[in-house]
Amino acid sequence: MINAADTAFILICTALVFIMTPGLALFYGGLGRRKNMVNNMMNSAFILGLGVIMYMLVGYSLSFSGDGLFIGNLSNFSLSRITKDSIFDENLPVFAFVAFQMMFALITPAIITGSVAGRMKFKALFIFIALWSVLVYYPLAHMVWGGGFIGETIGALDFAGGDVVHISSGLTGLILAIILGRRIGYEQMAYRTHNVPFILLGTGLLWFGWFGFNAGSALAANGLAAHAFMTTAISAAAALVVWMLIDVIRHKKPTLIGACTGIIAGLVGITPAAGFVDMWAALIIGITVAPVCYYGIALIKKIFKVDDALDAFGCHGIGGIWGGILTGVFCNPAINGGNPGLIYGEFSQFFAQILGILVTIAYVVALTVICVIVVRTFTPLRVDKKDELKGLDISEHGESAYPSFNGLD
Repeated sequence: MINAADTAFILICTALVFIMTPGLALFYGGLGRRKNMVNNMMNSAFILGLGVIMYMLVGYSLSFSGDGLFIGNLSNFSLSRITKDSIFDENLPVFAFVAFQMMFALITPAIITGSVAGRMKFKALFIFIALWSVLVYYPLAHMVWGGGFIGETIGALDFAGGDVVHISSGLTGLILAIILGRRIGYEQMAYRTHNVPFILLGTGLLWFGWFGFNAGSALAANGLAAHAFMTTAISAAAALVVWMLIDVIRHKKPTLIGACTGIIAGLVGITPAAGFVDMWAALIIGITVAPVCYYGIALIKKIFKVDDALDAFGCHGIGGIWGGILTGVFCNPAINGGNPGLIYGEFSQFFAQILGILVTIAYVVALTVICVIVVRTFTPLRVDKKDELKGLDISEHGESAYPSFNGLD
């Protein structure tokens, strides 16, 4: 029987997760250069349209229909066989579950765009995101949450999207950044963030939405939802403070951009573990994910010279991997099932987490490369040099975020 309280809660959480994508647009827009502000925001905004239509047509069906190991079927194509009276898991209208999961399918590909900021053709990105959603995101959602290979066969735990959302998007962004190459003038000129207030506003909307992201993954208005809400708050807060501390130690001053980045790292790190670990473990996850991401970003950019422009892999890929591993370390079965974590002297859940992450990485790398090969048959991936120098706002969209600005970029 449909539970009115659970339904209302999930619909509210759905709206919270929805606002994360516009929040990410503001976050990425503020982090990028002035001449690419519109493009950085548009790269997230267009997914609000494309993603909803694709999820309605095939996304939900491929993610949650059938019992295949790697992908669902098309029995619910265009949401067929679902009515307003259809019930999911004995407490929710199926449409409420569909809407909630659809928002995850919007924010995930939007994260990718941070790695390619300032140099990828909009046409190429549009085609890539459509193809990637079908070949990577929907199958991965099925493998982890739809009774497939990672969640069911391997037994890996992912409460709200460590594998499905963060590792997949962050790793895809890294691959695209490597294939596209570095921005013109990388390491020879400063790439200053141009709007710090937008970064804070975007971060605030992301944290606000993340409570729906994690708490809503309990799929009921219950104690588990409240538990996930609290672990989310604790991890983000701890990572914020630790990132500030690192800034002070290394640069003698705390920065707002650093504080915002710390928040995102803490939120990413707790996502797979939010409904499986104790509060003290959430604190440890937040404390440790900050330096892991901080030095991971430095390693990628300074040692490997990869231009992960807005640190999509540095925060989401690395943070998602770290959070997934620590889920296997701290998992407490008394909270929400699973097997005891490594800290309790058991190894099975820890090994399942490692194997699940490795399968995710292998799948994402292979299918992302295939997506790139296909997209390249239709259009070049990168804008030409003169358009990149001019800025993608004008060259790709014919508009400027600041039409009255006359200074140097």
